[in-house]
Amino acid sequence: MELTAEIAALRSGTGDPQRLVGEFRRAVLLVPLAGGSTDADSGLISAVSSGIRWFYAFTDEEALARFAEARGEASREWPYLAILGARLVDAVVPEAGGPAGVAVNVADADGSMMFPPVAGIVPDAYAVDVEAESPEVA
Repeated sequence: MELTAEIAALRSGTGDPQRLVGEFRRAVLLVPLAGGSTDADSGLISAVSSGIRWFYAFTDEEALARFAEARGEASREWPYLAILGARLVDAVVPEAGGPAGVAVNVADADGSMMFPPVAGIVPDAYAVDVEAESPEVA
């Protein structure tokens, strides 16, 4: 099953959270670049809410276009990075400088899903629900 189908199943109450995370990690997601440039150094579009940085990611160009339309910016070009969900949470989230998660298809009221910075989604060292290990005192 693809990611959008897993999101729909979970939202309807018939999905499996572990299967959803698995599909998220395997999915190629489109993450828009900030600044409207094709320069990868411009960063990824994100927002901060309640101290958590949320990277926007989309399952296809149509979902990204709905996001652009909702922002009133459909007329401009939206360059994006195509990246596996696993790479996004395993490599990008640790570079965020604080708690970070992924917001998928945020312009789709019935098809969006948040992947928060918790164990099982992001690496444990960056999960807000995992207590940092204290160094042992000799």
